[in-house]
Amino acid sequence: MPLNINGERVEDSVIRDEANAMRPRYEEMMQDMDPIAREMQLKEWSRENVIERTLLKQEAWKDPEPIPAERIDEAVADIEEQAGVHTKCVDPNARHEVETRMRLERLVAKVSSRVARPKHKDAVEFYKKNKEQFFAPELVGAAHIVKNIDENNSEESAREAIELAAQKLKDGADFADLANESSDCPGNGGNLGYFPRGQMVDAFEEVVFKLPVGETSPIFRSEFGFHIARVYDKVAEGARPLQEVEEQIIETLHREKQERAMETFIDALKAKAKVEVVKA
Repeated sequence: MPLNINGERVEDSVIRDEANAMRPRYEEMMQDMDPIAREMQLKEWSRENVIERTLLKQEAWKDPEPIPAERIDEAVADIEEQAGVHTKCVDPNARHEVETRMRLERLVAKVSSRVARPKHKDAVEFYKKNKEQFFAPELVGAAHIVKNIDENNSEESAREAIELAAQKLKDGADFADLANESSDCPGNGGNLGYFPRGQMVDAFEEVVFKLPVGETSPIFRSEFGFHIARVYDKVAEGARPLQEVEEQIIETLHREKQERAMETFIDALKAKAKVEVVKA
């Protein structure tokens, strides 16, 4: 049945549309529930979402400060360009929807801005209580030179090319320069970055995880072809140090505080709102 939210009529079709949009995500979450109970729960959540969204829109439009017309024009023009629409007149409905979105974004930003950013001590406390969240497996930082074996390169030609590269390294060539010049995977000096076990093919990991830091491997074969690898760093498994994850913790805590502030703000709007079911 339709709702009257602070004097604004909201049709039942809006709640049905909300339920249909939510259904794919929530049916999987509630798959063990009785189908009838599941549908009733979904409808209730959809109804609450619509009420909250309507209250936020109403609150956003109470702000007397207008959204600059040029910002609305630019946003509408972008929408029309993306949709391939070319009109001389801006659709009034489109303008209203865009302004509503901008007002909502401004309202959320205002509420969020009131939340103080967590301090260093907050990050330390969280880190101590949740250290297991920051566990990292053993990592290897490595680079390689590879000569592929495929429809264009025979095993013999690939072997010959990688042996030539190995000789150049023995003669003093710079690994990164040679990787850029000779590897079938050139660029960035052959640097593969840091990776844990299970990310590369087995034959490659078998070599690099045993290779000491700073050393270069002999030629070895993988399913892709022939490689020469160099290990430039290793990170032992264990909890990442606080200084490495502190900013991440602070951002997470700040975002959670902002979300709670928004929930409190919405609850306050609901507490003073007048929501009635419109009877036929």
